[in-house]
Amino acid sequence: MANVAIRFAESALADLESIRAWYAEQDVPEVGERLIREIVASIEALADHPDMGRIVPEFEQSFLRELIRPPFRIVYRREPEHVRVVRVWRSERLLDMGDEPVT
Repeated sequence: MANVAIRFAESALADLESIRAWYAEQDVPEVGERLIREIVASIEALADHPDMGRIVPEFEQSFLRELIRPPFRIVYRREPEHVRVVRVWRSERLLDMGDEPVT
């Protein structure tokens, strides 16, 4: 399979920055940086395997998928030529897409 492009919604970028900031506030910025590197590595794998995530159970839409990278959920929208990462949240949280369109 050809590689697909990876795009990030502003909400996902804000989520990553919030993760970084929270761990910095806890005086363990290195943990935040490590977790972000691991999240990004998981996202990069989607370029070769865009369907490797499961369908998000809250929505049950085949185009809305997620990777579980404890303690985070990486939620993305699967399109034919790309994936769009829309949220990166703590895995115990229910998904709230906010202003992101699901359809």
